[in-house]
Amino acid sequence: MSEKHTYISKVVAGATEAIAGLEDGMNVMFGGFGLCGIPENSITAIKAAGIKDITCISNNAGVDNFGLGLLLQTKQIKKMIASYVGENDEFERQMLSGELEVDLIPQGTLAERCRAAGAGIPAFYTPAGYGTEVAEGKEVRVFDLIVVDTGWKCFNLNTININVVVRRCFRIHTETYTLVACLNRI
Repeated sequence: MSEKHTYISKVVAGATEAIAGLEDGMNVMFGGFGLCGIPENSITAIKAAGIKDITCISNNAGVDNFGLGLLLQTKQIKKMIASYVGENDEFERQMLSGELEVDLIPQGTLAERCRAAGAGIPAFYTPAGYGTEVAEGKEVRVFDLIVVDTGWKCFNLNTININVVVRRCFRIHTETYTLVACLNRI
């Protein structure tokens, strides 16, 4: 006997349908890297719909006549959270005049913010910016963690080749802790 499964389809007919539900003042995360893989059609649909006061989360701010640059030209973006903004004259003009709020975030920190938010983690610590003007007035904590785990062919703490079975978890451990000790199994 076969069961019939009902799946929720997230496929839509076009960009206009894809942005249904977007309202003024929302936070919107735009995918892509640089100008590659950006949601061009959705950006065009947002522009046409006149949705404004958007907080954009993206690794870049587009260029003057393409990508998020189109929404900047029409002043539909209130705040930009990005890691690279260097090729957009309109972005620069709005930022320097105070028309646009800007959070410049290191690329790795931005990626981790997105990953953490998707995992339901509301906050995390990063060493980026520590000891600089960026860190002034912000909470500082010192973590000194040690993990002991098993890895394969551990030559030193900087070069670890890990068995496929433990690779995913152990790799996260090695990136997370101050000191990693592993069992040498050659």
